[in-house]
Amino acid sequence: MAVYVYAITGASHPLRLDGITGVGDPPASLRTVTVGPLGAVISDAPDELRPKRRDLIAHQRVQSRLMEDGTVLPLRFGYTAPDDDAVREVLRERGAAYEERLRALDGCVEYHLKTLQEEDFLLRRILEESPVARALNDRIRGGAAGPELPLQLGELVTHEVQQRQQALADGIVEALRPHAREQETSRPTGDDFLSVSFLVDAEHEEAFLTTELDLARRMGEEFKFRLSGPLPPYSFV
Repeated sequence: MAVYVYAITGASHPLRLDGITGVGDPPASLRTVTVGPLGAVISDAPDELRPKRRDLIAHQRVQSRLMEDGTVLPLRFGYTAPDDDAVREVLRERGAAYEERLRALDGCVEYHLKTLQEEDFLLRRILEESPVARALNDRIRGGAAGPELPLQLGELVTHEVQQRQQALADGIVEALRPHAREQETSRPTGDDFLSVSFLVDAEHEEAFLTTELDLARRMGEEFKFRLSGPLPPYSFV
């Protein structure tokens, strides 16, 4: 029978799972499999697994309980294996890598930062600070523009936006990097120009949060910082 995998732990983890259950309807009982110094927390997988609120909450509850008592490698929702033996085989094959990640994640949580800049402010700054963009815009507004001028202005503005936002993203990451063990950048979506996860240990958590707040304050109202966390360190498993 297929099994659902919640997390990988060290075999010495307390695995205090009393009073909680796993995904499915009715909720599945939790159990563990171990291979040498590693273990995995699993349950029977439901026949049809979808990200329903009930199952997402069950998944998070199991991981939160495990993280209260020690370091784990939390797996994202929906990870399944054919059976218990398949889980044991993965633990055997990738044991060294899992042990290394457990050491790297020891005492850490994840913070995920997304940042956007209001478009009107950015376009206004480009027109104020770029003589070429300002001249093209003046010609277009004056009615002397041919069809090629709006295209030139659009290409120039697009280039300026990319250059400026990349520099801003690099600066934000560089300011926060000293307070994190690792960082993992992902492709921004929507209007965001930055999407990055940080692995932060308890010793540096206060400094990380203080620095993020200071950055948001100094960069001003035209920027919106959205920090999520503390989270299980999914991005660093």
